[in-house]
Formats: sequence, structure tokens, C-alpha cells
Amino acid sequence: MASAKSVVPAADLQSFTEYLGGCKRIVALLGAGISASSGLPTFRGAGGLWRSHDATSLATPEAFDETPGLVWQFYSYRRHMALQAQPNKAHYALAELSRRNEDFITLSQNVDDPIVPALEIPKKSSGLNPSATDKTGEEASKAIVEALDETSNEIDISDASNPIAAVNRKDLPQCPKCKDGLLRPGVVWFGEPLPEKTLSTVDKWIAAGPIDLCLVIGTSARIWPAAGYVHEARSQGARVAVCNMDPKDTPGELHYGDWFFQGDAGVILPEILKSVIGEI
Repeated sequence: MASAKSVVPAADLQSFTEYLGGCKRIVALLGAGISASSGLPTFRGAGGLWRSHDATSLATPEAFDETPGLVWQFYSYRRHMALQAQPNKAHYALAELSRRNEDFITLSQNVDDPIVPALEIPKKSSGLNPSATDKTGEEASKAIVEALDETSNEIDISDASNPIAAVNRKDLPQCPKCKDGLLRPGVVWFGEPLPEKTLSTVDKWIAAGPIDLCLVIGTSARIWPAAGYVHEARSQGARVAVCNMDPKDTPGELHYGDWFFQGDAGVILPEILKSVIGEI
């Protein structure tokens, strides 16, 4: 039963809880919304603009070709934010669920990987988007190159009213081999394919047997391959539970027997999983 302060309708919580108790194979598809409570902006909604730029327009190969300095500043800022962020209750809840389920896989579309590995999430994990923060320890807190150091100061450079200097091409990270080309942020941009190894790992897990539950957390899952994984999970028998702020932000039409839990993942996820993971 939902508590007096519950933001989840009692009937939905009860039916989901009863089903969750019998789930063996679970796939969790994560989007930027799971880290909203950690202070990381999403690509859409209120956090969709960066210095008056549509963030999604900066996450493309074309943007990097045209304005590499601006794109590097954007990702350097996001990297700095991710390195300072702390896990929220949604991360802890998911970590605990993974520890209690032997056959559990997480598919993350995010670049905030330092948050998730710190909690050892999960036994099996495939980052659909490589991390933009691949350094560790003290080195990780430093700017990638000196010209990007301004993105790591105390000024909120996401606010267009705070001026930042343009970065010349020659001052951006350079290829150490050819000495002539630019290095790019280590992420998968819109319109780019995922690494074959990642696709193969996920496909093998999905094909290994029936799936009981597909959790869609903080994402619309409308962009491929994420949208495809929801469909494939359904084809393997999974029921789908969506946790998102916007009721219109769902992976297509919800089917009979699916659930939609509206709200912050940091609040919703610990509550709907409590019957299995306990109090977070």
C-alpha cells in the first residue's frame, strides 16, 4: 500500500509491487532524467538550453565540424558537472535492485558514468553512450587542455550572460598521432551508430531468454536503438514500467499491463522498488 505521503497512486503501486516480486530477468533503460536530482541538466525540457543553444544541436557531428570550440566547451562543462555530482536515491535504488537480481542489465544513454560505477551498478552494464569523463582521480578534475580551463571555474558558463572566450582550433585537444586533426569528445552523437561490441552484448542478453520487466527511467526511449530495445523486450514477454517527469514522454503507446509513474526518478524509483530492495 502507498503511504500517506506517497506520490504514486496506490493501485498502480500495488499492481507493480506484486509483479516485481516475481521478476527474474530485468532490463533498465536509463536516460538523463535519472541524474536530474544529482544536479545534472538534461538535454530536453528546462535543461535543454546551454548558453542559449539547443543542447541537442551541439550533440552532432555537424556541430563539431562547424564549431569545434563551442562543442568542446559544452562537453567540458558537462564533464565538470558530472565529476562534481553525487549519486541520488534513484541510483542507489537501481544498484540495490541489481544486487538482488542475478539476471539484470542496465542500458545507459548517459555520459555521467562516474556516478554509476561508484555504486557498482550493475553486474551487467552496457553504456549506450561512452563516458565523457574517462580520467580518474586527481587528473579527472583538471581541464582536458588549458584553453578549456574556464569551463571548470566557479562561474556558471551555461548562463549566456556570463562571457567566456572563444577557443581557437589550435588550442583544442589535438590528435597525438597525426598532430594535425582534432580529438573529439568520447560520446556517441545523434545520428551516429553505436559500437558493434555494445550492440552485440545487448542483443545476446535480450536473446538469452524471456524478459520479465523493462524499466524505462528518465528517458522517452524514442530514439534508436533505445526505442528498439523496448520493443525487443516486449517481444520477449516483458511488461514495461516508465518513470518520467512528463506523461507525454513515453516510448510510444503504453500497452495494457504497463505502468507509468510520473515524477522525479530520485523520488519515484525508491518507492516503487521498496518491496524488493527495502528502504533507501
